[in-house]
Amino acid sequence: MLHVNSSRSISDPSDPDAQLTANNGEYLVNISLGTPPFPIVAIADTGSDIIWTQCRNLAGPKRLFDPKSSSSYRTVSCSSNACNSLQSEGSSCSSDGSVCEYQVSYGDQSHTQGDVAAETLTLESKTGNPVALPKTVIGCGHDNAGTFSPKGSGIVGLGGGPGNGVLSTPLISDPSQPTFYFLQLEAVSVGSKKIAFQGSSIGGSGNIIIDSGTTLTLVPTDFFSQLSDAVETQVTGGTKTSDPEGFFSLCYVPDSSLKLPPVTAHFKGADVVLTSDNIFIQVNDKVVCLAFYANDQLSIYGNVAQQNFLIGYDLPKQTLSFKPTDCTNT
Repeated sequence: MLHVNSSRSISDPSDPDAQLTANNGEYLVNISLGTPPFPIVAIADTGSDIIWTQCRNLAGPKRLFDPKSSSSYRTVSCSSNACNSLQSEGSSCSSDGSVCEYQVSYGDQSHTQGDVAAETLTLESKTGNPVALPKTVIGCGHDNAGTFSPKGSGIVGLGGGPGNGVLSTPLISDPSQPTFYFLQLEAVSVGSKKIAFQGSSIGGSGNIIIDSGTTLTLVPTDFFSQLSDAVETQVTGGTKTSDPEGFFSLCYVPDSSLKLPPVTAHFKGADVVLTSDNIFIQVNDKVVCLAFYANDQLSIYGNVAQQNFLIGYDLPKQTLSFKPTDCTNT
């Protein structure tokens, strides 16, 4: 018997631990879908990407998943990131343009097609307490044919996926400060001006930590001065103003004439292009300010700079990944 569990550096009893069972040349995995959880058996497939199950229609067998019986089932719109990410799987739009649809064919001429949905997927764990994974993107198959096992009712795709637009940089550990995730930031470009970054002297070769719990990006005073000057010099339009609270040093009235220079954070092996939402923070309805702050204690890459990125932490491989995304359109 095989097991599939999450890839943490230290095993946690609460990690998902779904059992796989061999069955006539296939491996079957027990999962549950929906709220309340509905148990299904699916084929574990490292050669495809999408998770799908046969969905029950009015005359279908009761062993199939019925989306109408789940309070957490939601179809996915055609304009969503989830639908766009399935382009390699042949995603399309329903005839009325409201629902994303998928179509997948396999090497043995088996096929499935149906609606793309977000649903809660539940796995077993070593403790016996189920682990729920809400808003998992699945396929709800309405037209399925081929050589699928009669014991299974779908496929759990475990392929690598397309990975388009993903940038990765090393995660650097410091035994003296094991809590922090250190990165190596080499420079920041503002337009054509590239400013070298020294950062914190702790963390080995790492010179900045990434922290979702800190709002602003904290950098050494000298670097902040160069960055602030470069941004101010290259901003066009808009009206410079003062922070009403007196905290920020570079602020503007965010009218339509304000044009910001392109800004790129050059991490080791990853040039992360920032948007205006990463560079400036809105302090009230009439003022936006540079979302960086001078601090000579510890350099921190804050959560404003991480907005609209999927951030992946791969602890076994010691890498951190950035994937630009629109988090308002999931």
